[in-house]
Amino acid sequence: MACIFPVCYFNSKFYFSETITHFPEVKDGECVFPFHYKNGTYYDCIKSKARHKWCSLNKTYEGYWKFCSAEDFASCVFPFWYRRLIYWECTDHGDAFGKKWCSLTKNFNKDRIWKYCE
Repeated sequence: MACIFPVCYFNSKFYFSETITHFPEVKDGECVFPFHYKNGTYYDCIKSKARHKWCSLNKTYEGYWKFCSAEDFASCVFPFWYRRLIYWECTDHGDAFGKKWCSLTKNFNKDRIWKYCE
């Protein structure tokens, strides 16, 4: 076994030490959002105890995962409700730095899940 924390290579497979138990059986599986992992619910790829962001291939993490590529990251949800308005595109409204952002759910007021737009 060869390891560069937290990823190990053994018997032609990669393993996350302490976090992920084995490489997904479906190499080209799709990320499932939101997914439940440990005590959290995640709407995008995460970097929990890993060098690179990853996602679960199941709604509730069952050991099947993959590293995220550009097309795996969560998409903006349009339209979304923020304060008293409905937005159909990214907005800078409410951002202290004037950067455009979007909600990852239909109701930002309730969920407060968001990301910066690219």
